[in-house]
Amino acid sequence: QVQLVESGGGWAQPGGSLRLSCTVTVSLFGFNTMGWYRQAPGNERELGATIFRFGSSQYADSVKGRFTISRDYAKNTMSLQMNSRKPEDTAVYYCNGHKENDGSDYWGQGTQVTVSS
Repeated sequence: QVQLVESGGGWAQPGGSLRLSCTVTVSLFGFNTMGWYRQAPGNERELGATIFRFGSSQYADSVKGRFTISRDYAKNTMSLQMNSRKPEDTAVYYCNGHKENDGSDYWGQGTQVTVSS
């Protein structure tokens, strides 16, 4: 059974750093893409960062240059390093794994991140 579990959320001051992790119960090689999404109150869920099977990555303009997505195949984990945090980064963050062969998407339960002074 595929499960994704986020951890590392919490509170950070503006300008601070936080690292999120997503632990997966199956090999990351099974996913074509993995990503971090976020949803702020009253807003739709939006894609923040994506990492592809062969290592390339893409970022939303709102996080580019501040966030870094990475994977550790040996540990079956995906991470999001969040630097230079802003209050508008406050949201519930979800990790996602996508398989192209059947179009399936797998989601974690979400972790709350709050940026405030």
